[in-house]
Amino acid sequence: MDYQLLAAFIVGVALIIFLILRSRFDAFMALIVGSAAVALMAGVPLDATAGMIATGFGDTLASIGIVIGFGVMIGKLLAVSGGADALAERFLQLAGRGREDIGLTATGSLVSIPVFCDSGYVILHPLSRSLARKSGRSFVTLAIALAAGLSITHHLVPPTPGPLAVAGILGADLGALIAVTVLAALPMIPAVVLYARWIGPKVDHEVAEDIRREVETGPTATADAIPQRPSAGRAALPLLAPLLLILGSTVTNAVAEGTAAASVMGFIGAPIIALLIGVVLAVYVLVPPATERQTVKRWLAEGAAASGMIILITGAGGALGNVLRESGVGTMVAEIVTGWPLPAFVLPFLVCTIIRFAQGSGTVAMITAASITAPLLPGLDLHPLVAALAVTSGSLFFSYYNDSYFWVVTRLIGLDGAAAIKAWSGITTVLWAVGFAGTAVAWLIL
Repeated sequence: MDYQLLAAFIVGVALIIFLILRSRFDAFMALIVGSAAVALMAGVPLDATAGMIATGFGDTLASIGIVIGFGVMIGKLLAVSGGADALAERFLQLAGRGREDIGLTATGSLVSIPVFCDSGYVILHPLSRSLARKSGRSFVTLAIALAAGLSITHHLVPPTPGPLAVAGILGADLGALIAVTVLAALPMIPAVVLYARWIGPKVDHEVAEDIRREVETGPTATADAIPQRPSAGRAALPLLAPLLLILGSTVTNAVAEGTAAASVMGFIGAPIIALLIGVVLAVYVLVPPATERQTVKRWLAEGAAASGMIILITGAGGALGNVLRESGVGTMVAEIVTGWPLPAFVLPFLVCTIIRFAQGSGTVAMITAASITAPLLPGLDLHPLVAALAVTSGSLFFSYYNDSYFWVVTRLIGLDGAAAIKAWSGITTVLWAVGFAGTAVAWLIL
């Protein structure tokens, strides 16, 4: 065991938590300082540390930074146009009063099968604000129900990249894995609803004042808000178009890989292009033609400004994840677990759990854990489907500071510190526990 790497992990995580909870540093600064501390304690050369941090920051924002910016712009125009309110009222009619959290969890679970949860939440989060205002339900309850619904299938069900890679590495039949993971996801929906209903009212008072005010009064109360809101159908276009384009790209690539159609759909269905199309639709479908051009530009600028800190913190989480990954901390911890005498299905589950906790990315944790588990399968006498389910379920564990989705969710909800951990880290740990139970059942059957 490399005690230096283990100490770097423990001390680094403790330092980040202390800086965020007790110091004057904001989360962005705390993550960068913590990343540097982990690298140096792990023995990374001085001249390589800054580059490692920058690489992790840049790689993370390359995949999600623009998507966050465009998504927040769509959300801003949905809010000021009244489109989110129109959608919320329609959603209430379909889901029924008192069951908004169930509908949001189920909707998130469906959306995130082909769409990254980060993108889906950035696009859909205005619904939770408007539904809270319209229904009088706890805002945090509705917001984390939606976010957790998205997280369920993002971590479990192919063709999301992580589970898809796990199927290939472990040799699991893809169609069977989709069926097994969908079945495993079903009991997670009531678990999300129950936890969200319990924790939401306890932390609603911790929501940032500006977001709480917007939830209570609505942005349409501003002086330059649009007086006549769009219909629910028009309001849905900037949301549905990007999601359908991303889904279309996934499906086309699966059934017609290498064709011209797949190439075209791969371009317009890329999250960056799909969200750009969504912004264009929001500008020209949600906003009446009579609206002054400068007003629309200001709204877009306000949306971009609101996304700035989310983007910085998301990138800093990626920097920490890269340092933990490149320094060998995640691999070292996984190797410790493989030496424990455990039932067969517990081993890949714990390996993925610890790697997820160590470096933040569920996708990286899945791929790494599957790679470690694959050569052990013959000796473990473990069915590949059970091993794959164990890995994907383990990736749900305790989303916190080094996970970019943690920052996307908690910043858009307006929670910080202990309240953010109770609400979001808590609900992801509940999902992880339900996933463990589902994997145990699958192990007994298969």
